[in-house]
Amino acid sequence: METGSIGRSVMGKEIPYIRLGNGPNRVSYNGSHHANEYITTSLLMRFIENCLRAYVNGQSLQGYDIAGLWQRSSMYIVPMVNPDGVDLVLGAIPATDPYYRNALRINQTGHPFPSVWNANIRGVDLNLNYPANWEAEKELELSYGITGPEPQGFGGTAPLSEPETAAMAEFTRRNDFRLVIAFHTQGQFIFWDFMGLAPPEALPIAQRFSAITGYTLSTNPDYASWAGYKDWFIQDFGRPGYTFEVGRGVNPIGLEQLPAIYRQNEGALLLAATV
Repeated sequence: METGSIGRSVMGKEIPYIRLGNGPNRVSYNGSHHANEYITTSLLMRFIENCLRAYVNGQSLQGYDIAGLWQRSSMYIVPMVNPDGVDLVLGAIPATDPYYRNALRINQTGHPFPSVWNANIRGVDLNLNYPANWEAEKELELSYGITGPEPQGFGGTAPLSEPETAAMAEFTRRNDFRLVIAFHTQGQFIFWDFMGLAPPEALPIAQRFSAITGYTLSTNPDYASWAGYKDWFIQDFGRPGYTFEVGRGVNPIGLEQLPAIYRQNEGALLLAATV
């Protein structure tokens, strides 16, 4: 296991990564691009824990020999892309903090942070901040009347304007991943294409993911058609990239769903390191 940081957030928090394995086939998983989708961090941390336990004890996981898998593949996991936003919705930023006061000014919805806030601490939706038809996403924002920072839906002033997305982009370029999965909530969907640019192998792999998880395959919905992490990955690298929408209900998904979410996704996380 290797641990490190891909960079820092707006508030200066480290954005950790964990690498499992030392093989040449590099894949990457990430969670909590969106602040009130923090259950995806718990999903990935449980996966890390279970993989490490299996490795230490010389056991298999869902029929995968973990020691053998780690000779073949390396899994680079960024459990929490948006630590400031997660801290905000979990009440971990004091009300006296200037960043908290600014977020309170941005949030004009009349609803508390957990129910509406998926942005980073300065009101940028990180999964609308990647250079993948970002200009079209910006036009869609304007059609909704979004012209500046919001609890959700504002893609920033330019692609990769945020330290979190800039760090993710550099981390991805530096490690030349074969495949990526970004975890979000909710709805039990798998998004696998971007503007018809997904490679031919992407759909068969997605179908295998769907069979394991029970999730429905889909193309991007109109409200999230561009500028996401997996969109940018597919566009720039021409390799399989996926968004998994886990859980059901209203964000933030209750942690009581975590055991079921984990059972649904463990096999897909292992498969992704082998295809």
